[in-house]
Amino acid sequence: MQKIATDKAPAAIGPYSQAIKAGDFLYASGQIPINPATGEIEGSDVSQQADLVCKNIGEILKAAGTDYEHVVKTSCFLAEMSDFGAFNAVYEKYFTSKPARSCVAVKQLPKDVLCEVEVIAYLGKD
Repeated sequence: MQKIATDKAPAAIGPYSQAIKAGDFLYASGQIPINPATGEIEGSDVSQQADLVCKNIGEILKAAGTDYEHVVKTSCFLAEMSDFGAFNAVYEKYFTSKPARSCVAVKQLPKDVLCEVEVIAYLGKD
């Protein structure tokens, strides 16, 4: 197993890694809308927050030598299911290969953000 870390995505805010390569797969921890340069939450609505979350995921994928096209599964967490449509409008711009997905509303997310996304990507040969 290999830990993946990049300063172009937010540092872990707890006892975990940004991502782990294990065999032919990358398991990335959930990303929230933290600006990696400032460590601050950014975005006043779910669309702005989802865009930053997806950009942060992109940087972790890049650090692991892969991209959005190789994501096979996402888990999406929303603070409010009423944000589902706005979240999807941003999500579909990044995850164009339409990986398998779960999307649920939860009672509360870290730092009271509006969304969080984690991914699993395939690193083997297509």
